[in-house]
Amino acid sequence: MTWDSSGRPVEGSWGTPFASGSGSEGGIPPVIRAAPCASSGGGRRRRFWLLVFVMLVLVVGVWMILSLVSSLFHVEAVSMGSVRTAGPRLEELLLEDHEASAKIAVVDLEGILTSQFADPVGFDLVDLVRAQLKRAGEDSRVRALILRINSPGGEVLASDELYRVIREFQLQHKKPVVALLENVAASGGYYVAVASRWIVANEMTLTGSIGVILSTWNYRGLMDKVGIRPYTYKSGRFKDMLSGSRDPAEIPPEERQMLQALIDEVFARFKEVVAEGRNAAAEANEPEGRRLVQNWQDFADGRVLSGSEAYRLGFVDELGNIETAKARALKLAGLQKANYVRYQRRLTFSDLFPLMGQRRAHTVKVDMGLELPRLEAGRLYFLPPALVP
Repeated sequence: MTWDSSGRPVEGSWGTPFASGSGSEGGIPPVIRAAPCASSGGGRRRRFWLLVFVMLVLVVGVWMILSLVSSLFHVEAVSMGSVRTAGPRLEELLLEDHEASAKIAVVDLEGILTSQFADPVGFDLVDLVRAQLKRAGEDSRVRALILRINSPGGEVLASDELYRVIREFQLQHKKPVVALLENVAASGGYYVAVASRWIVANEMTLTGSIGVILSTWNYRGLMDKVGIRPYTYKSGRFKDMLSGSRDPAEIPPEERQMLQALIDEVFARFKEVVAEGRNAAAEANEPEGRRLVQNWQDFADGRVLSGSEAYRLGFVDELGNIETAKARALKLAGLQKANYVRYQRRLTFSDLFPLMGQRRAHTVKVDMGLELPRLEAGRLYFLPPALVP
């Protein structure tokens, strides 16, 4: 018997046909061939990757929800109307392990001292330093603290807040603070340092610059050139004080006297802080340490001092580096050895993506070796004059 291409028997190819009375039709019934099945491997792979994608979406979604809830509770804890108090999340980092039970904490103070917000949650530099000192004060194993200062100064209020935080830390916890003045510790940076029990500086450290500065811009001449004339309506004679749109000839001398009196008042506070801090340190460090020379105020005129000159005038207690500060901290704490630790911010999901859903302008920063501060007109600063535009 022969078959055609469709699987049907060819007529006449069967030798003995079925009997007509046998109940069967003549010929052989057609052969049914199963169609080739498509491979199911591709479908399984697609289902696998779809499942993986769904699981990733669920994990990321749960992570975001938990981080958001945690951030909301964190912000609520530091709100002014809340009873609870909190601060930046910190974790302890071991810097040097000397197999000792006692610890010495190292706190870094770098850059411009400002009270402006430093992170999306709302914590600024003062909050961060306060949280670190609180952590060191509550840890009974921390016996002393090294404050590494590398700052040209900054805002008057931020500098004063940091000064008070360090002074209260020593008074409350009876743990000495050793200030290490590194590259620059001038003006507000030195203001903060005088709260310490002991001050160490390198011979080439730039320090001093004891003084106050207030700057503003007057652009009335430019306005006159382009034909713009301001109209100001005020409730009092001095309500537009420090306005840059006024003609300098229109500024009354009484206004200049009031501004100068304000600067003199803050400057007097600066010198008072230096005298109190250095005298208290000298009494606590007797017979070691350095006292201010009798005519030290002659050098408190805004000038920048080297570390060696500051040592000669009694502004610092010792010349050296970080090893010198470590040895002094051990001695003041009465220790033979100690582990050195640092407190750093503990990152969360909200810290990694702080501006999710917000538009943010992109800026290009050119590194010229020195990061100049962003000063605001009409605000008092403890800064060297070279950093003031």
